This record gives sequence, C-alpha cells and structure tokens, in this order.
Amino acid sequence: MADEQKTAAPPSEAPPASAPATDAAAGADAGADGEAGPSKKALKKAEAKAKKEAEKAKRAAEREAATAAAKAKEDTEDKAKDNYGDREIVTLSAPKVALRDYNDDHIGKPVKLRAWVQNSRMQGAKMCFVELREIGDWSIQGVIAASPDGEPVSKQMVKWVGAISLESYVAVEATVQKPLDPVKSCRVSNYELHITKIYCIARGPEMLGLTMNASNAAISSFDVDGKMQELSVSDAAPGQSATLETHLENIIMHKRAPLQQAIQTVRENVRDLFAEYLKKNDFHSFEPPCLIGAASEGGANVFGLPYFGKSAYLAQSPQFYKQMEIAGGRKRVYCIGPVFRAENSNTPRHMTEFTGLDIEMEIEESYHEVIYTLEGVLKHIFRNLEERCKDEIALVRSIYPSEPFKLPEDGKEVRLTFAEGQKLLREEGPEEFRNVTDDEDMSTPQEKALGAIIRKKYGTDFYVLDKFPESARPFYAKEDPANPQVTNAYDFFMRGQEIMSGGQRINLPAELEARMRKKGVDPNASGLKEYVNVFRQGGCPPHGGGGIGLDRVVAFYLNLPNVQLAAYYPRTPSRLFP
Repeated sequence: MADEQKTAAPPSEAPPASAPATDAAAGADAGADGEAGPSKKALKKAEAKAKKEAEKAKRAAEREAATAAAKAKEDTEDKAKDNYGDREIVTLSAPKVALRDYNDDHIGKPVKLRAWVQNSRMQGAKMCFVELREIGDWSIQGVIAASPDGEPVSKQMVKWVGAISLESYVAVEATVQKPLDPVKSCRVSNYELHITKIYCIARGPEMLGLTMNASNAAISSFDVDGKMQELSVSDAAPGQSATLETHLENIIMHKRAPLQQAIQTVRENVRDLFAEYLKKNDFHSFEPPCLIGAASEGGANVFGLPYFGKSAYLAQSPQFYKQMEIAGGRKRVYCIGPVFRAENSNTPRHMTEFTGLDIEMEIEESYHEVIYTLEGVLKHIFRNLEERCKDEIALVRSIYPSEPFKLPEDGKEVRLTFAEGQKLLREEGPEEFRNVTDDEDMSTPQEKALGAIIRKKYGTDFYVLDKFPESARPFYAKEDPANPQVTNAYDFFMRGQEIMSGGQRINLPAELEARMRKKGVDPNASGLKEYVNVFRQGGCPPHGGGGIGLDRVVAFYLNLPNVQLAAYYPRTPSRLFP
C-alpha cells in the first residue's frame, strides 16, 4: 500500500490537455530559436486554408465517383442494344434498293442493304466508316456515329461495328445521304449510308487466306509443266498479288473479287448468246450423256471407270450423239455441257474438263453452210458482248490490259485453207516456221504466229482455217472428194489460238467403216460397232458441225493469261479441288 502511494501521481500533477500540433511546433521552434512563434491570426488563416483544400478534394472525389457511376450505368444500359448484334435471321422494315439503282430521289430516305464488309475504319470512339459491297464491284460507304442520347446509335454500337471482321456478311438499315466529298474507294461514290441498324449474319475469319485486294489483282504467276511462269502484267504492290494456286486454294475470296465476277458474267452471256442465236435459226437443244461405253474419238485419252462389272468412259465429246440426233430426224441441234480429256497437258490453254458449245446440222448443198452458221453464231456473240458486258469488259481490261477484239466486216470474213495458212507462215512468219509443210498439224506457236500475221494483213482476230490434212482429223471426218489428202474439216481461231474444231461427218456406213480401218480403228469394237449401225437403221442426211470451247472463247476474248481464270472450278492434271 505504501508502494502504491509512492507511484501514484497526485491529482494536482495531471498532464495538461494536448496543444494543437501547430502550437507545439511553434513552441518547439520558439524554444529552439529563442524567438516568438506565429500569431493567432496566422494560425487561424492556415487552419482555414487546410479546411478549404479538404473540401475541394472531397468535391473532386465526389465528381469522379459520379462520373464513374454514370459510365457504369451507361455500360449496363445500352439504349441501342436492339439495333445491332449477331443474328442469323434479320427482318428490316425499310425498302430494299440495289446499289446500282441509287439516285437523288433516295436522299434522306431509309433503305436496307445486305452486303459484305469490305473495309472499316474507326474515327475516334464515336464514329466508324465501313465499306459495304453488295455484289461484284458495287460498293458504298456507310457511316455510323453515336447519338448524343445513345439512341438509335450508342458508343457501344460504334465500337462493335468497328470490330466486325472483314468479309463478314451484314444486314443494314440506313438513310441515304450525300457525302461531303465523293468516296473514291467505292463505286457508288456520290452517296453514303448513315447507318441506324446493323446486324452480322455471318462472320468472316479473323485472318483471310486471300485478301480482297489480292484477289482482285492480276495473278502473279501460274504453273506450266512444273515451272512457275511469272506474269508481267501483275504490277500490284508486294503482298497485293497472289499466284493462281493461291487463288484456287482460297476459292471463295477468288470468286468474290469483282474481277472474277466480271469474267463469270461475260461467260454467262457467251453461253446465253450462243443459245439465243441458234434458237432463232431453228436449232433444237438436247442433252447427251457423259457416261459412254466406248471412247468417242477412238483414242486413248479418255477417263475410264468401272461400271457394274464393265468399263465405262467419260465422253470426250458429244459427237456421236449429235450425229444420232441428225439421223433421228432433228436436222439442226445444239448442246451445252461438260467435255472430258484425259490429257496430261499443263498449259495455260488446257484443262481436263471444260464446257463445250456444240452444234450439228444437215448439209443441203455444201459443208460451207456449216462454216457460215458457225461464223454467224460467233459474230453474234462477239458483237453483243461489247454491248451487254461493257462495264465487265472494261473492269477486266483495267487489270488484264488488251486491245479490243477485232472482227471482220460482213462479207469480208477471212477463210483460208490449211495450206494457205502454212504458206503465209513460210513467207511472212518467223524464221523457225519457214519450212513448215502442208501435211503436218499446226503447233501452238505456229497458230499464234499465223494469228499475228492475219491480224496485221487482214485486220481481224477472228478467222477460219479449212481443209485440214487427212492425217490430222478423226475417223468420222469426211475426206475431200477432189483431194483425199485433205478433209472437209476446219478450225476457228481467236487471237491466233484455236477455239473450235469441226467439219463434215461421214454419213454412209460403208464409207465410215473404210475410213475407220484406214485410221487404224476397228469398226467392230464395242461401242464403235453400235455407232456405225446407227447409220444403217435409216438413211441419214449429210451433216456437219463443230465443238466450241466456252472457256477458251472467254479467256481469248478477254486476253486472260490462263484459261483456268475463265472456268468456275477448273480441272487440270494436278487439280481436283474445289
């Protein structure tokens, strides 16, 4: 108890209340310096300043918190959320108007469009520009800008549009407006779409195997007998051109290119014009089979396949069936269909499958009637292409430059005999062709050299060579009665390259058998015996015709570097896909 009394402090000695920190500091300073501290007025002023700064910081924190809350609310409450997004089925109320039909009457009016995203570019966080391609090279600029109140377009919507991968397929509702300046990168340059709704129907890949720029440029090279042939016409920047193989391995982008769609449109019109002319001239269409029981040309270049314990072949031509139609009383027929050649030819003008445009007709007085008909159909095609496909031809020529296809005037068609063509080569052709003979078939370099001579001499890219050597024609070709060394057979040429072979056929069975034996073909072989017997079943009138290669006509007319560019899905010795 005595010890407790010693350690307890008496009440009178309790410590004084804590002084303000400023006072303590001031006192310490005063004690140290031996001088008087700040006045009460100064201390009050400092305290007021500190309180003011604290209030300012509090208000700033409250503003920051309010901004963050507003942003969070905006992020969670997207007023435009129903106006965009991924949807497979889309229904829009605005009228559909094709881009090619836009005019000033549409300004300020809503339209809907389904198109591919060709390009996109963000302009800050509230605006995005997109190029929309409807078909071919018909494209337009779309503009999407965030609305002040977030409806019908929000910032989230703009951001979403800017992130859509290229070549995605979208549905758009927008208002047509005039741009400030023409949009040079789009075909529809004098209008633009102010987008209010946009839905992605099918997304493109994050990385394209072939870009649109490359697919719409001239190919850089292609394979010829295992060697890559560079193409001088391809002047695209590095990375903006691709090989033919790359194109075909990325077939969808290859086909989407405005260039390829233009080529396909020309091809479609060649086919239509062929049928149009023939129908007007009393020809009837028919469909020959592709599966046959014997090689139609009597040669080895056929695709064989097993057929229920027997052998079958893919038709090298519809030749036999065209003749059967004539024997069957049709008089004038045509057909359009696939032709197969099992030839290991890896050249810019050969494919193992191509589309044939074939005709056959009765001959009344001379086989030249057939030549005149074939000239008529081809001139009809060439003259009408310039009108029907003007834009497409111009587009192709902007990428693969070529001179317009030259045709002879009516009544001035160029028809030479094979011997006359060889004579021209000997007299006016390159040195290596000065010794060509009249009984040897023409090589491709000879054909091209003769084409150059004829263009210079006669001013035409289209001509006929007649009276081919007997040795260069199949067993059904009729020999010239006045000179059995040649046949009543002909080839048609475009830009110095053959597009069609034809001639008068043998219509009498005894003559046909003799000719077959002369050519080393057994008339009693399976399939051939049945063919000969067709002409024994009833009297068959004299007849002739020809087979035109559709792919070659398109490729040579447009002066394409490779016939595969004119085909939808080319087949070659090295390609069975796609």
